[in-house]
Amino acid sequence: MRDHDSATPGSTIAVNAPGGVRTAEAGGPTPEGVRPATAAPAATPPGATAPSPAPAARGTLLAALGVASFSLTFPATAWALEGMGAWTVVTLRSVLAALVAGCCLAVCRVRLPERRHWAGLAVVAAGVVLGFPLLTTLALETSTTSHAAVVVGLLPLTTAAFSAVRTGARPSRTFWAAALAGAAVVIGFAVQQSGGAPSTGDLYLFAALLVCAAGYTEGGRLARHLPGWQVIGWALLLALPVTVPGAALALLAEPPHLTGHAVAGLLWLALGSQFLGLVVWYRGMAAVGVSKASQLQLAQPLLTLVWSVLLLGEQLPLAAPVAAVAVLVCIAVTQRSAA
Repeated sequence: MRDHDSATPGSTIAVNAPGGVRTAEAGGPTPEGVRPATAAPAATPPGATAPSPAPAARGTLLAALGVASFSLTFPATAWALEGMGAWTVVTLRSVLAALVAGCCLAVCRVRLPERRHWAGLAVVAAGVVLGFPLLTTLALETSTTSHAAVVVGLLPLTTAAFSAVRTGARPSRTFWAAALAGAAVVIGFAVQQSGGAPSTGDLYLFAALLVCAAGYTEGGRLARHLPGWQVIGWALLLALPVTVPGAALALLAEPPHLTGHAVAGLLWLALGSQFLGLVVWYRGMAAVGVSKASQLQLAQPLLTLVWSVLLLGEQLPLAAPVAAVAVLVCIAVTQRSAA
């Protein structure tokens, strides 16, 4: 993980470019009186490496990898809760992720962020490192992973709204129409599964949407100035004064009963969901924009449903295939619209 792997203040990020091709300068001035010739595209010599994919396509792929990682968060939490209490799961996952992030920052000899970035990092720590894991873990004590997944499916629309307010982004009407349609599908799916009666778990989940959307938006903004892995790394370290004593108290109040599932779930939450997943997610958002990247998360509830069937043995709702097709159509529209 190197500093130049992500956007920096000195680099330019092309968003919704009209399709023109950027050419490299030849390096020397054109002789006076000589008309520059139009160079034909050079063929790739045999054995040479082909050009790298476009930044937008690479950013979309990175964001998609982040979504795939996040889709395992609820099943992994359910596994961890088999042997640990909710507060233990939340604090330990953050402490373990912070240890990994701290080692990476130390090995790479990364300097402290500038003072102007610390407020944003605090928002990421409060929303992504502390708030969302705590609220969703508490919700999963009374809700199934499939129910929680469809409620949190509103996160893309919430993130896009936060982004419009925080960064001044103005997505197109087509973008908003597709996003609202995807949110409607998710809401309808959730209501159909819960019988239309919100529970205490739902209130936790709706609160989690707000704090996570704020953290995602601020993290995506910071990832234009710092490499994505440093954004989440510093946020994790910033939360240590809360998570370390919290973990000590939680272990005393909730003695763990470790099982294979509990350990595997905790390790995935710490390494996959809390660190590596956010690394690629923030890099993806820096490349394609917060609003467009957030819409990829419309697929997350449906992926989580698949994992809940395969890993937890939950019964797949009959409406899931229909919802999957509808949501994927919405994703395609939002990715093609100007945002």
